[in-house]
Amino acid sequence: MKISVLIADKFPEVYIEELKKMGLEVIYDPKLGENDIPSIIKNVDILVVRSTKVNASTINNSNRLNLIIRAGAGVNNIDLAAASQKGIYVSNCPGMNSIAVAELAIGLMLSLDRRIPDNVMDFRKSVWNKNEYSKSQGIFGKTLAILGVGNIGMEVAKRANAFGMNVYGMDIYRVEGAPLTYFTDMNEVLPKADVISIHLPATPETKNMFNKKMFSLLKPGAFVINTSRSDVIDEEAMLEAIKEKNIRVALDVFKGEPEGKSGEVKSPLQDNPNIYVTHHIGASTEQAQNAVAKETVKIIKDYAANGAIDHWVNRARGVDVKYQLVVKHYDRPGVLASILEVIREGNINIEEIENVIFEGGMVGCCSMKMKATLTADMLRVINENPNVISTSLVAL
Repeated sequence: MKISVLIADKFPEVYIEELKKMGLEVIYDPKLGENDIPSIIKNVDILVVRSTKVNASTINNSNRLNLIIRAGAGVNNIDLAAASQKGIYVSNCPGMNSIAVAELAIGLMLSLDRRIPDNVMDFRKSVWNKNEYSKSQGIFGKTLAILGVGNIGMEVAKRANAFGMNVYGMDIYRVEGAPLTYFTDMNEVLPKADVISIHLPATPETKNMFNKKMFSLLKPGAFVINTSRSDVIDEEAMLEAIKEKNIRVALDVFKGEPEGKSGEVKSPLQDNPNIYVTHHIGASTEQAQNAVAKETVKIIKDYAANGAIDHWVNRARGVDVKYQLVVKHYDRPGVLASILEVIREGNINIEEIENVIFEGGMVGCCSMKMKATLTADMLRVINENPNVISTSLVAL
């Protein structure tokens, strides 16, 4: 039976053909929405999406689904809990679209300063207002605060440095030699920032992180740019700050954003002259889409060839294990089964297991991590196995 791949978002044709050459059955329908997929997912093995949501209904309606790939970085459009409960791998393509999003962030910064969209709209309405649009300050020498210095934030920092800006960055992790000054105290940096660029994932910790308190720290007339996730900003607090401090905002994401690729849009943000909104296009350059598609194909190829999952995002981290048993054994049929049977009879669950083979294929080494320890009798039975060379049980 062929592996079936459903691609439910726009995907370059050349990479679709590459998948077909691998002998895969490819279903390509970029117009599918969140509520369309459940009815056709039943016999699909791999699902590829960009912005389309993958809900619990899609996951629970599948018979064969084993891998969901987000052709991008963030996976907040995928129900990770539902996928984990069914043992479905979720993978992504981190870093592939970093430059594209960074370019948009810089473009929005310049647009806010020079009011480029308003210039264009007035011209199209036959309005000439050079006096009004000659009042920009320029960004050279201005202070930029980047919230989230991952792949995208780092690319923004590089480009901001080229514009002669003073760049500060906040992140959990710090990169030595990064082209910015790291900070941890919002109260110190935000009041002096002329521009704030947000590059944070959607997590319970970042939800409405940029709230009334954060906006209260901004100087009047500051720019706020968000090309990450809409949940990061409290939009009511943002609108209040626009009214009170005349801050200007540029968003590539916003609450209530349409899922569809075209149609009507209604938002309380669209009539505010201090807000520019783009159509969630941060990663939508040909260069970025090709890079993401290439990485997606690589993930599928590795999975089809040997079951390996690159960039596996819903793998448990920090499993509560307290003991590790290492068994060196002859690489023969049934050896591991006999060891595992002893552990099963002791009602001990193995949380993680890895078996590697020494060169020559004669001897293997199996490492097992567990929450409970083995008794002396259990170890004795394992060591009495003539195919077991040695055992080592340690507390972690």
